[in-house]
Amino acid sequence: MSEQTQETVEERTNKAEKEANEIENELDKITKGDLSFIKDAQLEKLTSENEKLKHRLAILENACRNEKSNSGVTNAAKKLNRKRPLLLTDMDSVTGNVCVIDELRNIFGTAISSAYPDLVDPPITISLSGNNPKFGDYQCNSAMAISKLLKAQNVKSNPVEVAKKIMGELPHSPFIDKVEVAGAGFLNIFLNRACAEKILNCVLKFGIDPPPVKKERICVDFSSPNIAKEMHVGHLRSTIIGESICRVLEFLNHDVLRINHLGDWGTQFGMLIAHLQDEFPDYRTNSPPISDLQAFYKESKKRFDEDSEFKKRAYSCVVQLQSGQSEYIAAWKLICDVSRREFQKIYDRLDIQIIDRGESFYQSRMESLVKELKEKQFLEKDEGRLIMWGDPEKRDGIPLTIVKSDGGYTYDTSDMATIKQRVEEEKCNRFIYVTDAGQFTHFVTIDACAHRAGILQEHQKVEHVGFGVVLGEDKKKFKTRSGETIKLINLLDEGLKRALEKLIEKGRDKVLTAEELKAAQEAVAYGCIKYADLSHNRVNDYIFSFDKMLDDKGNTAVYLLYALTRIRSIARTAQISLDTLLAEAANIGIKLIHDSEWKLGKVLLRFPEIILKVSSDLYLHSLCEYLYEISSCFTEFYDKCYCIEKDKDGKIVKIDYDRLTLCEVTARIMEKCLNILGIKTVSKM
Repeated sequence: MSEQTQETVEERTNKAEKEANEIENELDKITKGDLSFIKDAQLEKLTSENEKLKHRLAILENACRNEKSNSGVTNAAKKLNRKRPLLLTDMDSVTGNVCVIDELRNIFGTAISSAYPDLVDPPITISLSGNNPKFGDYQCNSAMAISKLLKAQNVKSNPVEVAKKIMGELPHSPFIDKVEVAGAGFLNIFLNRACAEKILNCVLKFGIDPPPVKKERICVDFSSPNIAKEMHVGHLRSTIIGESICRVLEFLNHDVLRINHLGDWGTQFGMLIAHLQDEFPDYRTNSPPISDLQAFYKESKKRFDEDSEFKKRAYSCVVQLQSGQSEYIAAWKLICDVSRREFQKIYDRLDIQIIDRGESFYQSRMESLVKELKEKQFLEKDEGRLIMWGDPEKRDGIPLTIVKSDGGYTYDTSDMATIKQRVEEEKCNRFIYVTDAGQFTHFVTIDACAHRAGILQEHQKVEHVGFGVVLGEDKKKFKTRSGETIKLINLLDEGLKRALEKLIEKGRDKVLTAEELKAAQEAVAYGCIKYADLSHNRVNDYIFSFDKMLDDKGNTAVYLLYALTRIRSIARTAQISLDTLLAEAANIGIKLIHDSEWKLGKVLLRFPEIILKVSSDLYLHSLCEYLYEISSCFTEFYDKCYCIEKDKDGKIVKIDYDRLTLCEVTARIMEKCLNILGIKTVSKM
């Protein structure tokens, strides 16, 4: 963390601590003095505010711990400990945003460093134990690997002995109930239920806080359609995946720059401007009716291919545009504005937030980039072109073409200029590009050349988020019956139509108001399209099928939305408001006594772990699988644990508040996961 950021965290910590102390003093005065002038509501408010500030203070202190290292350790252990935050050693420091698996890595890393201080970077392998509770909740599987390292140093050992020695060095932790050595040296870890209850009660009282991470300025380049062409199904994956990646990173409080790198420059604009001049000569005073830009583009392309005179005019228009002639700039802006309005209709419906930045933005920057690369002798001539290799010694793959033989620039030039602009002007330190898998090699080369040119530092890299293609149910590229690419707007319309049919088939139109039905229709339609994409490993192709998407069984958006509304309906059935539930929770809280409660609670604890994993590897299907796991565990819990008991006449005779609070935390985490995936939830379906 930078010095400036570190100071900010400490200032926030000091401020929170000061506020907590002030309220603590006020409470102390009140309790020692005359309470007759104090209303119960005031006292309750002060107590609540004090509790919230203490919780916030604990979160800030934990964030500071992440940036500090343990002291008093030796040799290789120092190196290892600098990579880990300080241990959380008491229950008061446990908050709702703690990542349990990171804490376990921290605990066992400390033990391994103490047991084997001379080992350099010993492996710390922590994983879930599986479904058999006798093997614990997590396992440390480091003993086998450490035993091999010791044997390589001619130190006699076996994995069981190593495991026992590690266990003997384990520091005290509120997260662990017990640890057992099993089998060939496995360390089975049993979590402390009281600690798990504390974490979930924090989520209930204070909401869902992100796990602490070092804040970064991150550029995510996604969607990126071309001006004068309609968005089609090929843009679907980049748009949906990119938006969800942004939401994950923003939840973690990163500063995210969402960039729509539009294709708004190039020779094709010459033919579009020429065609515009012929079809709508008064376009500067009367806005032309060219909402169907796809048709307009096809007409101009046909003339360009068949009419040599038109082709000459088109090239002349390009020259005039690139020289900045006002009439041609006005025509270009008009075409771009029409396109942007059409793109925005898609983005509004899919709830996509993105900043347009066309290739035109980088024109002057490309010129200065080329000049710089020439001066530093990174470019070499090749059949009239100027090319650049990422590694001039190896010359692997395909080089970048920085300048064409006719003096023009290419996508390679543009992508190098964007990287430079995003480093120097935007001050980004992480660069994510969401495009189809076929561009993987291109971005590897861009990364290599950017490092060679000194644009990217050693610790920075271009991250390519590649994805497969969308297939039809015939397992071929998803197209219309006539063989044309499917327009994205038509796909969304079809989704709305089918979602409404599904809801009516289920009789939801009989129980929902018109407004509720419309909200459910949009949530199901857009949610099922997004979830079907995100729930698949993005590197694979996937088959687009409305029938499968709209199935209310299995790992689908419809199933999860129904599951969430069912969870929310439990408290409504009992006529319990959230305020009442939280008031009861203050006295009772979440208790994980029954095996099904404990199983669900342990799944809910993993939310920070899943979020951190996705923010690192950018595979969103992990979050979808987690959502489905929550839903499945909740079903098991609800089948075995009564939240509300009724008599034979249907009258409520008992309400189990600690189980209702577990329902509330489950719903909150599911809602947060769905929100990160860009899926809107509804209270009724």
